Amino acid sequence: MPLKTPMEYVDSLRNMKIRAYIGGELVENVVDDPSVAPHINTVAKTYELAHMPEHADIMTTTSHLTGERIHRYTHIFQSSDDLIKKIQMLRLLGQATGTCFQRCVGLDALNAMYAVSYEVDQDKGTDYHERFKKYLAYVQREDLMLAGAMTDPKGHRAKKPSQQEDPDQFVRVVEQRPDGVVIRGAKLHNTGGINSHEILVLPGTGLVPGEEQYAIACAVPADAEGVVFIFGRQSNDSRKLEGGCDIGNTRFGVVGGEAMVVFDDVFVPTERVFLNGEIEHCAQLVNYFATWHRANYGGCKGGNADVLIGATAKMTRILCTDRNSIVKDKLFEMIHRTETTFASAIGSSALGYQLPCGSFMTDPILANTVKQNITRNVYEIGRLSHDLAGGFLATMPDSKAFDNPEISGWVRKYHTANPEYDVMERIRVGRYIENMTSVTTMVEAMHGAGSPQAQRIAMLGQADIEGKIRMADEVIYGTNDVPGLALPDVNSTAASDERPRKKLDD
Repeated sequence: MPLKTPMEYVDSLRNMKIRAYIGGELVENVVDDPSVAPHINTVAKTYELAHMPEHADIMTTTSHLTGERIHRYTHIFQSSDDLIKKIQMLRLLGQATGTCFQRCVGLDALNAMYAVSYEVDQDKGTDYHERFKKYLAYVQREDLMLAGAMTDPKGHRAKKPSQQEDPDQFVRVVEQRPDGVVIRGAKLHNTGGINSHEILVLPGTGLVPGEEQYAIACAVPADAEGVVFIFGRQSNDSRKLEGGCDIGNTRFGVVGGEAMVVFDDVFVPTERVFLNGEIEHCAQLVNYFATWHRANYGGCKGGNADVLIGATAKMTRILCTDRNSIVKDKLFEMIHRTETTFASAIGSSALGYQLPCGSFMTDPILANTVKQNITRNVYEIGRLSHDLAGGFLATMPDSKAFDNPEISGWVRKYHTANPEYDVMERIRVGRYIENMTSVTTMVEAMHGAGSPQAQRIAMLGQADIEGKIRMADEVIYGTNDVPGLALPDVNSTAASDERPRKKLDD
């Protein structure tokens, strides 16, 4: 059965020659670097849960290509039930790790490429889809972790890719060869890239004639020649190296171990190229990816919020405020916002529909609604957690103060609340809340899968305002009454014999 164990995942990374810079220094092996360890540990959890019988239905499924049991993170959605189980999987993983588990971008990129490669073939007579299916079978067989790479640096935001002074601000093809292409550029915010097996590169925007060099989608091994990762910083990340009570989320990352990935003239063989110049299909590729990905947030952030609610509720017990009705009401508000976003993610999945390639797409307007709610609800849940936990979140001493015999008596004495709880429990829970509501986690909730305005634009376009106007007209002016009911004829008076005029008569 093609399911890696956690140790097989770690060993497979150790055998790769990933070129990565962390803290400005080139590291010998990402597996041995303590800065990457929390992120590797998080992904290892996705592999671990797939081997647990009680989670098999959610974490694994059957490949539509081979009929073998595979990890759901390498699956092409075949039904609305698949979409629902995906959201359930994300909530489960969020509950198990309390953070981003890094594999969602790769999963949605796989599905987007599967759908668009089929549509390009139908339109252009190419063979991208069969090529991609062979690659997909390899990913499933080896149970690989993929990092989806979509966000370009963009340079001057008011200019298109072809108008940039530096043409490398968007990943592009710089050389066409008989056996493949050479790409150059960078992708930002690459979640989990530094501890992935493969990078699935997709165009990050719609393109126009003259921008064919930017219409490139391909798969690149994470340790391919010319690929360089530059690891980003996260709030409080150095605490992971210190130990003690200041860590927060002790075993797992703050968010997803995001990195910049540079493609310094990387050669990609033809069998790994799935789009090359077909600008007409780039916007749809971005749209497919974004729609699937935005629905995810009701699952993963729901699971993360479950953990944060638990930590906050425990803090109220430590502070002896848990029986206060106002405190209970605020905890209820946190729960309500969590379940609302989860419900919309399930709803968007339940209303999924089949694409031309046979796979299933989540309901677009509900998917965008999920992410729009996340940009608000995660902040509100964090605000309520801060409210209930208290101001000491921002001022508590570090772990060294509790270890110093000269002052430890004071810091312990004056941070003690409910005597049933050790003071260090208050500190550890407080650090976790701080960790979970830091700048990094909030910004990711705001801008992951596109900024809030991107969802608003999509929702407005999908809302069918003209159709809603027709509905309103039919309800207000319609004449299809039930025969025999004693209702007045709406057209019998001058006041109701015409529909509203666009302007008043003179």
